Formats: sequence, C-alpha cells, structure tokens
Amino acid sequence: MRWDIFCKVIDNFGDVGVCWRLARQLAAEYALDVRLWLDDPAPLALLAPDFAAVPVQVCRWRNPLRFNVAAEVVIEAFGCEPPENYLQAMASRPHPPCWLNLEYLSAEDWVEGCHGLPSPHPRLPLVKHFFFPGFTKKTGGLLRERDLFVRQAAFPRRDALLADWRLTASPDCLLVSLFCYDSAPLAALFAAWSADSAPLLCLLPPGKPLAATRAVLGEAPDGWRLGAAGQIRVVPIPFLPQNRYDELLARCDLNFVRGEDSFIRAQWAAKPFVWQPYPQENGAHPHKLAAFLHRYAADLPERTGTTLAAFWRDWNAGGAALSRLWPELRQQLEPLARRGKSWRGHLSAQDDLASALVKFCATRV
Repeated sequence: MRWDIFCKVIDNFGDVGVCWRLARQLAAEYALDVRLWLDDPAPLALLAPDFAAVPVQVCRWRNPLRFNVAAEVVIEAFGCEPPENYLQAMASRPHPPCWLNLEYLSAEDWVEGCHGLPSPHPRLPLVKHFFFPGFTKKTGGLLRERDLFVRQAAFPRRDALLADWRLTASPDCLLVSLFCYDSAPLAALFAAWSADSAPLLCLLPPGKPLAATRAVLGEAPDGWRLGAAGQIRVVPIPFLPQNRYDELLARCDLNFVRGEDSFIRAQWAAKPFVWQPYPQENGAHPHKLAAFLHRYAADLPERTGTTLAAFWRDWNAGGAALSRLWPELRQQLEPLARRGKSWRGHLSAQDDLASALVKFCATRV
C-alpha cells in the first residue's frame, strides 16, 4: 500500500520535522511505500542528513504535480491541500483513497469530538477525515517510535554530550537548552538568570534563538557570561539533527521548547520544560497553552503547578515577572522531573500517532 504525505514548509523546521518522523516510522515499522512531498526539501538535509538511506521517497512538490498514480492513503499535513491534478487522480481511482488532514496538536477538549470527522469534497467524490494528534485515547496520539525508550537508555552521558562541543560543566551546574521564537522575552530571562548566583549553562541552537540572543546581548561568537560572578554561561551549539536533538533534551535539566515537534520530544525526554506555542494572529495560542497546562499540571503539588503555570504564561506574555518567577521555578525542578516521568508513562500507554493512523486507514482502503 502506498501512502503519500504532503507538507508545506510554513515556519522553519517544525512542519517538515513532524512529517519526516511520521514518514520514516511508517516505512520502517509498517513496511509501507511512503512518498513525502515537500515544497521545500532543503530543511530535511539538516534535520535528517541520512534521509537518502531511509526507505522513504522524498519528492519535490511542484504545481502541476508530476506523479504516476495517486496513493491509497493521502495525508495532507496541517491543511495543505494536494494540488488540483492530484485531487482529480484521487477521484478517478476505482476506490477512493483514505484522505486525511493531519491537524495541529492541541490539548483542548473539543479535539476529541472532532477527531475522525468526515468532510465531503464540494466538487469531487472524495471524503476527507480530520485526524487530530492529542493526549488522550480519544485522539490520534503522539509520534513515538517503537524503539524510542531503548534508544534513550543508550544516549550519551551528559559529560560526553558536552565534550562534543568542547564544553564542561560541574555536577551542580544547571544544564538548559533554549529553543524559542524570536518573540520570546530573552532580555527578561537573561536578567533573571544574572540575578541568580547558582551556576547555569545554557545551550543555544542556531537560527531564531541565536539571532534573538545576539539582539539582546550583542556579538559573542563563543558565548556570553552573565551575572556578577560570571557563572551563567550562554553558549551557541551547532544545528542538531533530530536524533541528536533528542539526546540533548534527555540530558538537560530544563528544556525551553517551542511549536509542536520539540514540544512532543521534550515530553518523551521526561525532563522539566517550558513551552512557547506558535504565536497565532487569532490569539489561539494562549488557549492551547492553558489547555495543556490543565492536563499536565493536574497531578502536581499545588505550589509546583502554580509556579509552572505562572512561568509559562509570563514567558509567553512578555516576561515582566520572570525575575521573580525564575528562582521559584528552579526550586520546583525536582517535582517537575518526577512529573515528567509519570506523564511519559501516561502517554506511552496510548497508541502512538503512526499506529493510530494505520488502524484508522485499515478499514477505509
């Protein structure tokens, strides 16, 4: 059975990252014939340098599309409808394909009621179903490879990971990864860190996080030292492919993540994290943040949950209170680490996204 996945690069690497993880898993774990159609394949070479060795056919999305036959399963990622000539080919099949719109991730309650709903095409004899990733058994689950936890157990230790970038850190040094949009209140975060005397090493990936940091702290190719004692270090690191980024998340004490892909991987890393949803003009992102916090913080001690929620909201709303909230968050990292492990166990008891997709399509093709 052939599966075609369509993806448009909307912002940086997030959309491609999700679609590549899905395509790779479907091919590797279910022996499916997968084509991944990208309008911009350049980010894939960074996210997965070995993509050519994976049994996924990566194709350039041009209009009109050049292809031999429409697939039995068609996935449009995040509402990027396939080209018109491909839709016509779908409609001309003796049996219409299973056509899915893979939606953005949300913890909001309405997702359960919309997951799997059909939507007939207004002109063609086709039906599209809405497939929602999510955090409950009434949704499509989250991307999770079968061997993820086995691989995590073999990840390099913290010292070995830092040695790759010629860095060292004392055992009592807080190790932080900082992946954010350029709208994040970095000046407020750095000011909060500077007022804290405890040692901290922040690993900063290239792109928007590094550019935003330079806008705040100025030029320093080898990194910055903050605070009176200079015990706070902010250090740029190279761009990490997906597998190496998973290693980073698993070895840091705290991860700042954004969007969807890094947000999910931080949860599988089972470490404390701070999330910045993709800012949306219609103001939907605060609702997504609140809905996830409602689920994630439900089993936290009251003080821990209150501190986490306050820090997340302030991180996404200008950072006016970060100087006050940072010491409080740091004190709550131990219970947050315990929550990370229990939350990972809760999520892993559900079907992963690829498995849920295969089951859903099995009765429709």
